[in-house]
Amino acid sequence: MKKLTLFGITMFSAMMLTSCSAIETIFKAGMWWGFILVGLVIAAIIWIFSRNRNS
Repeated sequence: MKKLTLFGITMFSAMMLTSCSAIETIFKAGMWWGFILVGLVIAAIIWIFSRNRNS
């Protein structure tokens, strides 16, 4: 019985770790999209302010 429980816990852990890997990949992609969008927003704000100064 103890071996069966240990096997079950091992298999459950192995399945959960692959899910964590998939979620990690999704969050890394989301993080990069966040960086890109923040950079674009900052660039747009700088562009708008520099455009208003010249007028």
